[in-house]
Amino acid sequence: MIRHAYDPAQVSNLRPIKDTVIVADMEFDGRTTSTGIILPSDNGKSAGVRPRWAQVYRVGPEQQDVKVGQYVLVAHGRWTRGLEIKDDQGVKTIRKIDPEDILMVSDEPQYDDTMSGAVLA
Repeated sequence: MIRHAYDPAQVSNLRPIKDTVIVADMEFDGRTTSTGIILPSDNGKSAGVRPRWAQVYRVGPEQQDVKVGQYVLVAHGRWTRGLEIKDDQGVKTIRKIDPEDILMVSDEPQYDDTMSGAVLA
């Protein structure tokens, strides 16, 4: 079987160290407000400067604040570039986040339908 360099890595036993938090499903796409207004993707623009929600994928053994499956709101830019992996549940993009910049935790999915406070120039 030929494996291409851009194929997702197959992962079966990912174990973060110390208090590391790994997340998946961080939203960078367009959003729709509760009133139905469609907001196009703002990733990489000044309007994209905002915290983002993600689901906790794995945590290190010293992490006491969050657990796998919870949703966390992470301060803007406090995550790494995404790494595409393939596990039992399919292909997903994971990122390491800074545990010190977790703003909120929820046991239920959260969706950002707010506009950024940034001013477009």
